Amino acid sequence: MSATVIDGKAAAQSLRARIAALVPDFVAAAGRKPGLTVVLVGEDPASAVYVRSKGVATEAAGMKSDTIRLPAETTQDELLDLVRSLNADHSVDGILVQLPLPKQIDENAVIAAIDPDKDVDGFHPVNAGRLATGLAGFVPCTPLGCLMLLKTQLGDLTGKEAVVIGRSNIVGKPMAQLLLGQSCTVTIAHSRTRDLPSIVRRADIVVAAVGRPEMVKADWIKPGAAVIDVGINRIDAGEGKTKLVGDVAFPEAAEVAGAITPVPGGVGPMTIAVLLRNTLVAAHRNAGVPLAPDAI
Repeated sequence: MSATVIDGKAAAQSLRARIAALVPDFVAAAGRKPGLTVVLVGEDPASAVYVRSKGVATEAAGMKSDTIRLPAETTQDELLDLVRSLNADHSVDGILVQLPLPKQIDENAVIAAIDPDKDVDGFHPVNAGRLATGLAGFVPCTPLGCLMLLKTQLGDLTGKEAVVIGRSNIVGKPMAQLLLGQSCTVTIAHSRTRDLPSIVRRADIVVAAVGRPEMVKADWIKPGAAVIDVGINRIDAGEGKTKLVGDVAFPEAAEVAGAITPVPGGVGPMTIAVLLRNTLVAAHRNAGVPLAPDAI
C-alpha cells in the first residue's frame, strides 16, 4: 500500500476536543449550555443507533442533548407543529429531524419548516442558497467533514482539479460548492456520466458519494490523487457474514492514490463531530456570543 490512510477517527477526536474546550466559555457568557434536539419518528434500527451516538457525543462535549421520539404513525402536521415549537424555544440551538421519515411525511416540507439558523444539518434551502452564494450558513455535516480532512491532508487546495461522484443534496452538491469555495476546478459526475473513469482519472481530488459498492477502481485514480470515500455499503462477505465497504475499491485504489480514507473509520466519524461543531456555532449566533471564525 502506497497511499497515506487518512485517519478520520483521529481527526474527529481532535475536532470534538476543540469543541469541548470552547463550551465552558459559552456557558459562562450565555448562562446555559448549547442545546441540540434530535427528533426521531418511528423505530428504524439504523436511525435509532445513529441518534443514540449523536446524543452521547453531544453530552460528552458538555452540551445539552434532547431526543424526542415519536411513533411511526405521526402525521406531517403533528411533526410540523413540533418543529415550530422547537424553533420558538430559546434553549434549543440546533434542530435535527432524523431521516428517513415515514412515507406519510414529506421530508422537504419538514426540512423547510426548520429555522435556518437552527438547521445544524444544513439541509434547509436557505442554507443551501447561502452556501451557493458564499454567505455564512450551515453546511451539511458530511461534506464539511470531508473538506476538513482534505485541508488537513493537502493544505491549500487552490487550483486543484476535483471530481465529485454523486449529485445528492446531502453530499454531492454541497461538496462541490465547498471545493469551489476553495478555488478548485470542480466536476460533478454521477452513475450516468459518460466515460466516468476517464473523468475521474484526471482529478487531483476524488470524492466518491454515489452509493455503489467498490465502484471506483484503481485504474480510475490518478497516481498520487487524494481520495475521499463517503460510501457506506454492506455487502456479502461469505459464510453468512457481511462487511462494510465504500464506493472505492480500497485495497487496489490505495496502491495508486496519494491519500485515501478507509471505510469504516474515514469520513463517518467526522459527520457527528461536525454536527457538534455546527451546534456550537448555532448556539453562539443564537445567544449573540462572539466566536472567532477560526476557532473550530
